[in-house]
Amino acid sequence: MAHEESQASSATGDDIEYGIDDKPPAGESLLLGVQHYLTMVGANIAVPLLLADAMGMPDDVTVRFIGTFFVVSGIATLAQTTLGNRYPIVQGAPFSMLAPAIAIVGVVSATGGAAWQAKLLALQGAIITAALAEVVIGYLGIVGRLRRYLSPVVIAPTIALIGLSLFGVTQIADATNWWLLGLTVLLIVGFSQYLNASHRAFRLFPVLLGMVTAWLIAATLSVAGVYTAETSGYVDLAQVADAPAVLAIYPLQWGMPEFQLSLAIGMFAGVLASIVESFGDYHAVARIAGHGAPSEKRINHGIGMEGLMNVFSGIMGTGGSTSYSENIGAIGLTGVASRYVIQIGAVAMIVVGYVGYFGQLVATIPDPIVGGLFVAMFGQIVAVGVSNLEYVDLSSSRNTFVVGFALFAGLAIPAYMGGFESAAAFREGMASVSVFEPIVGVSVLGPVLGSRLVADTLFVIGGTGMAVGGIVALVLDNTIAGTPEERGLVAWERITEDESDFRTAWERWRDTGEASEPAD
Repeated sequence: MAHEESQASSATGDDIEYGIDDKPPAGESLLLGVQHYLTMVGANIAVPLLLADAMGMPDDVTVRFIGTFFVVSGIATLAQTTLGNRYPIVQGAPFSMLAPAIAIVGVVSATGGAAWQAKLLALQGAIITAALAEVVIGYLGIVGRLRRYLSPVVIAPTIALIGLSLFGVTQIADATNWWLLGLTVLLIVGFSQYLNASHRAFRLFPVLLGMVTAWLIAATLSVAGVYTAETSGYVDLAQVADAPAVLAIYPLQWGMPEFQLSLAIGMFAGVLASIVESFGDYHAVARIAGHGAPSEKRINHGIGMEGLMNVFSGIMGTGGSTSYSENIGAIGLTGVASRYVIQIGAVAMIVVGYVGYFGQLVATIPDPIVGGLFVAMFGQIVAVGVSNLEYVDLSSSRNTFVVGFALFAGLAIPAYMGGFESAAAFREGMASVSVFEPIVGVSVLGPVLGSRLVADTLFVIGGTGMAVGGIVALVLDNTIAGTPEERGLVAWERITEDESDFRTAWERWRDTGEASEPAD
């Protein structure tokens, strides 16, 4: 096989400026790669900041902690795009693993581990152990085998909920500087939708141009004294000057991880939610880049590589790694789906992680600007999910019921879970369940539902919209009677890439070696 995914590449849509296998000029690729990473900067800074605050980490250590997240993000992205599923998806800190991470920090604090190092080392051990299970799940093909039960009726609400569940992020929900957020939205939408035909730069760099313009305005207002340190939108340039020039980031930099099975079980719930989200991301990026739906082989290698990179993130001392939906929205806005561009951006992020000045400069981007970016992009992901319904019979009441029920459940159940202060509070509530107690005279479900394994798993998965919606749609779609044509399986099969269209790193290396051997 001398070509690389040629069948899939031929499906690239007309609105894609650069397809997955395209390589733009180096300078242009650098700007495009940085633009992709700017779309996820809010989450990749928010997660370490939340964890650092929960652990009571000193400010000087927090700077290195954030830098480590960027380094891990860059290396994980290079690994996924080179050795994993080879989709142009940025890897970064997962919110799906944040809830169990904070719960683990709370458990260690309650058992006398007051020092931030003790909390972080326990967290590292839990991530490494849970991630090893993810490696097994991926490379044994467990997730890929589920693909045969996944019709567009299941995939559509799962992907849509990725975008819908993000509308409540703090950069949007807690925004107070609405004019700066609105300005960012107007700039990005203006460049990408209204001015895209007037100049190629507006088509390729709408996010970069919008964010830089808004940041320069916010920085100018901050220097002029219009914005103060208490103002949302304030840019603290002094932080950049005070940042260390080079950060010492290396494996086991915080010490040897501590391994506790009970903590790892809680973290595994976050890993499961991450797997469901990544499964939807793979379909979303394939759809938006004009490729066929991912094959079982590609899915397995993607999940397996995410597991390996989660092990790596635990060794480095961060909060995990997973595919980023924000990056997929950027592809929809810019039409740039190049794997090469993502890899160039990944290298830039590794440099940013080690150079304190650059990392701190990125950290000065105000929340209202990040919120404006999210508003402009998240709708793209929802639309990608809904577009999968073109393959199903929408005149079928069973299809509309499954999709509508899954969407509602995917929004309602996480909202219910959000009413609990923590995983521990939910665990206490589950322990008090006594459905059969009036009949049998003893609590039957309480001890089971209130156990750490069951309660923490339900809390994390129940708080993840795409996991809830995906599971609900999966069960309903495979139990309610419906023909393959009605469910979109026949049309879906026609656009799914063949197993041979994806070659693993080993297969590509082997084929290269065979091609270099002299003929007999």
